[in-house]
Amino acid sequence: MSDNKFTHLHLHTEYSLLDGACRIKELIKKAKELNMDALAITDHGSMYGAVEFYKQAKKEGIKPILGFEAYISPRRMTDRDPQVDKNLYHLVLLAENQQGWQNLMTLCSLGFVDGYYYKPRIDHETLRVYKDGIIALSACLAGEVQAYLLEDNYNEALKAALLYKDIFGEENFFLEMQDHGINEQKAVNDYLQKISRETGIGLVATNDVHYINKEDAYFHDVLLCIQMQKTIMDEDRMKFPSDEFYLKSFEEMAGLFPAAAIGNTAQIAERCNVDLDFNTVHLPEFKVPEGYEKSEYFRKICQEGLRERYKNITVEIRQRLEYEISVIEQMGYVDYFLIVWDFIKYARDNKIMVGPGRGSAAGSLVAYSMKITNIDPLKYNLIFERFLNPDRISMPDIDVDFCYERREEVIDYVKEKYGHERVAQIITFGTMAARGSIRDVGRALNMPYGEVDFIAKKIPMAIGMTINSALEVNKELKDLYEGETKVKKLIDLAMQVEGLPRHSSTHAAGVLISKEEVTKYVPLSRNKDVITTQFNMIELEELGLLKMDFLGLRTLTVIRDAIDLIEQNHHAKIDFQNCNYDDKKVYKLFANSETLGIFQFESSGMRAFLSELKPSEFENLSAANALYRPGPMGQIPVYIKNKLNPDKVTYIHPKLEPILNVTYSCMVYQEQVMQIVRDIGGFTMGRSDLLRRAMGKKKMDVMLKERQNFIYGKKAENGEPEIRGAVNNGVDEKTANEIYDLMAEFAKYAFPKAHSVAYAALAYETAWLKTYYPVEFMAALISSIMGSAGTVSLYVRECKRLGIEILPPDINESMGKFTVENRSIRFGLAAVKNVGTNVIQEIVKAREENVRFTSFADFCTKVDPVVLNKRQIESLIKCGAFDSLNVRRSQLMAIYERTIDSVTAQKKRNIEGQFSLFDSFKTEVEICDELPLLPEYNEKTLLSMEKEMVGLYLSGHPLSEYEGVLEKYATTNSSEISEISEQQETVLYDGSRVVLGGIIIKKQNKITKNNNMMAFITLEDLYGTVEGIIFPKIYDNCKDILYEDNIILVEGTIDASEEETPKLIINKVTELKKEHEELTGQNNQNNQNTQNNQNKQNKLYIKVKDTENYKNIKKDLFHCICSHKGGDCVIIYNEKDKANMVLPNKYSVNAEDEVLITGLKELLGEKNIAII
Repeated sequence: MSDNKFTHLHLHTEYSLLDGACRIKELIKKAKELNMDALAITDHGSMYGAVEFYKQAKKEGIKPILGFEAYISPRRMTDRDPQVDKNLYHLVLLAENQQGWQNLMTLCSLGFVDGYYYKPRIDHETLRVYKDGIIALSACLAGEVQAYLLEDNYNEALKAALLYKDIFGEENFFLEMQDHGINEQKAVNDYLQKISRETGIGLVATNDVHYINKEDAYFHDVLLCIQMQKTIMDEDRMKFPSDEFYLKSFEEMAGLFPAAAIGNTAQIAERCNVDLDFNTVHLPEFKVPEGYEKSEYFRKICQEGLRERYKNITVEIRQRLEYEISVIEQMGYVDYFLIVWDFIKYARDNKIMVGPGRGSAAGSLVAYSMKITNIDPLKYNLIFERFLNPDRISMPDIDVDFCYERREEVIDYVKEKYGHERVAQIITFGTMAARGSIRDVGRALNMPYGEVDFIAKKIPMAIGMTINSALEVNKELKDLYEGETKVKKLIDLAMQVEGLPRHSSTHAAGVLISKEEVTKYVPLSRNKDVITTQFNMIELEELGLLKMDFLGLRTLTVIRDAIDLIEQNHHAKIDFQNCNYDDKKVYKLFANSETLGIFQFESSGMRAFLSELKPSEFENLSAANALYRPGPMGQIPVYIKNKLNPDKVTYIHPKLEPILNVTYSCMVYQEQVMQIVRDIGGFTMGRSDLLRRAMGKKKMDVMLKERQNFIYGKKAENGEPEIRGAVNNGVDEKTANEIYDLMAEFAKYAFPKAHSVAYAALAYETAWLKTYYPVEFMAALISSIMGSAGTVSLYVRECKRLGIEILPPDINESMGKFTVENRSIRFGLAAVKNVGTNVIQEIVKAREENVRFTSFADFCTKVDPVVLNKRQIESLIKCGAFDSLNVRRSQLMAIYERTIDSVTAQKKRNIEGQFSLFDSFKTEVEICDELPLLPEYNEKTLLSMEKEMVGLYLSGHPLSEYEGVLEKYATTNSSEISEISEQQETVLYDGSRVVLGGIIIKKQNKITKNNNMMAFITLEDLYGTVEGIIFPKIYDNCKDILYEDNIILVEGTIDASEEETPKLIINKVTELKKEHEELTGQNNQNNQNTQNNQNKQNKLYIKVKDTENYKNIKKDLFHCICSHKGGDCVIIYNEKDKANMVLPNKYSVNAEDEVLITGLKELLGEKNIAII
């Protein structure tokens, strides 16, 4: 320890969520600057940041003291009386030794698992059980001792102090003094010293650190506002009383507190010695059948599986299997593979759909032989070392997709097999992203929404984008930042907030399986009813714990349901186990881009890609999957050009051809990078993977060192094998450097082929089902998303295109899910609002027992009234489920309540035995009462009822007669607008100008601050809905046609943010009823000309320098194109890549439109526009 013997023992990091503002890395750096030898972490109620804190402290040579600030319940931790048990005390707990660390994890876990009530709580009795190895401090003014002193109750404070002394022991409980310039603290400190003198309990000085530097107090105040959803102007909010809660130096603390209180902190720091173990693997043990050694049983499963997988087992296959087995045995992962094999076997044995593979595991022949995966790694040239690298000790990672409806069954099986206390789900933290930080800080500062939104949208919507990066790439944002004080303040604060953890949640798929009870290795947390770990996935792996991903994949459920329907309707058993993936009809579907509903291939952008690519083999699907992502999309034009012109494909060196020929000379996959490094540079495959990873992460020192080895080779030394080098392998130095540069460029974008192939297999399987059994496939597909009205509408439109009729819900025909009926699809009852699973089961059961329902009264009598209520009956009437009984919905709505009451009354009399023959006859008459002679509701009301109950129109559509005109004038639809997101590259984006037609289903007027009228509308087209905003100037021009149920055409700009669904800022509104006739009249001559020249379609060529040039002008280009609709094809030519990109038909233009051509020439230059 240094001479400055003081240690901060009460400190909140960023993991005291939206309260602590100390970023761990910066905190440790500051502690080092202050010459501190030790530092504690004591976040509120949790130990989320303990591992990161420990690693960073050790890295900087500072002793980490691990602890947390516990919430203590005044009564038992299981009591939950809102009048009494919401008030909690604070208590700082520190781990003195390994036993203390163990007890700390247990206490922290119990607070979440058993004691959670507003906060994770523990009580005095629990502390007594798990006290060993723990040092406790009395905490801040919210501590129990201090709370009594604030109430001027010295005797109770004394009792509380003695209680904690009794619990923890003579030298293990300390009274905590703090001084932030608050009067209450000064008074309390005097009493604490008095208690210390009377009881012998030691004093410690702490500063309850919440931020690193004094000047961070304002930033911390903003953070609190974000947490409480308040503004800094609000008086009624949580606010720290001073700016003294920062990481103070020894000198500052020594000037405030008695020497003994300062010295005790250093003594406690010396006593606290906890080591976290990052070197031991804690795999659960898999128990093999009697008579087998574990390795023997593992080999038996592999070899038996290999014989099933391959008819002809070559020497090469046998050697590959033996190599993989030896690596797995050598690395100690036999148990791991057996555990995965076992739960996948359980799933298959219980008819739970399992995916063909996911991630790099599909590159393993052992996994394929054990039927963990279903992708042949030899057929697709997949690499084992990409999955498990003997040169890099790391846990294997096999992620598994299951049918999303039955995923929990597999997790439950694992819990039963290994013990519930040894299995937990895994935590993840939502962090504050760039745009979100701007918005959050803007709200806290009470800035106008429009100003904040304007700034936020200057940050590009790209994965991994930070505010700092945005300032570098967006000059407009940089100018605003440097030119406006208010903007600078907003952005500076947002940068301080950015990246901080905002909340904890449950990882979508991660499950931990441990050797012993989970709490021996990691504390537990709670996310609603789900118990999770407190450490994240990466930290669990570092601690040697087994993490599995059990993913629920909707597509597997769709495939399962489609196969079941095919078997029911066609008595055909479909099995993709030995699929060759080579059916030409299936590839025709891809080539025609008819891929709505096809896994990974249904977005509008992907369909546009497919229409150019014209996939003809499985490798095309795999490559398309890998290329259609932000980053590698720049290679798409080259890939398409080379695919369509294979005879013109060239390679930098002939040695690249066998590696890159499957992707037409484009570098697409990580495995290709590894193969190049191995085959040309002479590296081992393990070392190739290490270089690939270094390139992907831009580790320049490694890349520079390995460049020399790749080109010139390296002699064997220190037990490492010789690297032959490219030059010695017959590649000249200049070409070798070019190859290395190419790899370095694409390694950061390259995709694992194993994953791409596995997901391409699923895409092919769904496409095969759609090709050969479209009705069954679409029924299964719609069933899988029936909670999403917009997507259901989209798929119903696809059914219409395919000539498949959608039949309405029917009490005599419908099941829970969508079913196939005489080559049509029958609506499922589960899609009807308010109709739950129990009711559906009762309806189906009653049908099975009594054949069909003959009348409404018959239905009410036969279905158990215990599960059937009036609300459900009303929903079934409104959606038309009784229409087939030849009754009007108006009639049923008039009598359904009386009918149900009659049935209930009769059943009650039957139960009580109070009936006679006459009673029975009378009741039957009441139930079968004639329906009133009422006219049916009008069509508008009927359609409205259907929309209300199932989310879409069934018996018609208000826009049906306008389909032609919408197709003609609308440039997009609500489905395409809803695709806009950070993760997905689409033709549309924030700021795109579009034309959209639809019916106004909701309108809300609003008066602005300037006393002007504006409107918010919800516009519904044939695919779904989109929100529109009409500002005052536009509103004044169109207010007479802005009313609900009116059908309009709007022109506007897409307003897309990361927080909300995209909206339209509407610039022009036209009443479609009248306008489409006027437009038709105005364009009669043009239409005639189009008809006369339909066989002479022009092609408009637009030349761009390269992909970067295209990205820069894309926004203005599409604005220009979308404003001049016509029938001529638009082709964008990339001069650098010598590749064409044909735009989809909806972007066709009138190439003879002078306004269009003039605009394009101004944008790109006269030489870059050509009409052929």
